[in-house]
Amino acid sequence: MVRLPLTPAEVERGQRLGSLLRRARGDRSMLETALDAGVSPETLRKIETGRVATPAFPTIAAIADVLGLSLDAVWSEINPREPDVEPTRPSSEQLAS
Repeated sequence: MVRLPLTPAEVERGQRLGSLLRRARGDRSMLETALDAGVSPETLRKIETGRVATPAFPTIAAIADVLGLSLDAVWSEINPREPDVEPTRPSSEQLAS
């Protein structure tokens, strides 16, 4: 199976995730955090440095739980909200077709 290269947006999102996890971990050791989450320290290190930009959901859920982060907070941090766009109304021509 060939894995497609990550898009720049996916790489950037992975970097934001890593940064969030490092901040949330604070002074807590990487080893302690990883073991408490049931992942290897190497996996946590790769996620925190952005080398694994798209980790599995259960991995992120376990790490977030250990760090006291809600998944909603993780999601909103790594996926910045796009500016509100005013919905457009269909033209009379579009409605007629």
